[in-house]
Amino acid sequence: QVQLVESGGGLVQAGGSLRLSCAASGRTFSSNAMGWFRQAPGKEREFVAAIGSSITYYAVAVKGRVTISRDNAKNTVFLQMNSLKSEDTAVYYCAADAGPLRTGSVYSSGYEYWGQGTQVTVSS
Repeated sequence: QVQLVESGGGLVQAGGSLRLSCAASGRTFSSNAMGWFRQAPGKEREFVAAIGSSITYYAVAVKGRVTISRDNAKNTVFLQMNSLKSEDTAVYYCAADAGPLRTGSVYSSGYEYWGQGTQVTVSS
């Protein structure tokens, strides 16, 4: 059974940094698309970043402040977030696709597996 477990969320002041981790188990995702999404209270889930074998996608709202990376040996994907803003406050979800990175990887419908989420709160 596939499981994605996020960690690294928390409370941080505006301008600070956080590094989220997503550890996958149950199958190997080394060549698959993996992504991060977020959902703020009262808002729809939105795309943050995605990574394939070597290509990355970023949402406009986070580009330049966020870096997605992966450690295939550990079956883990990371999201380094810098210069955090209050509008980054949300529950962050990790997602994994059964296939490679594609244009549909910016949509939540492009993923088969989801983690439970980790809360990120940015105080101003």
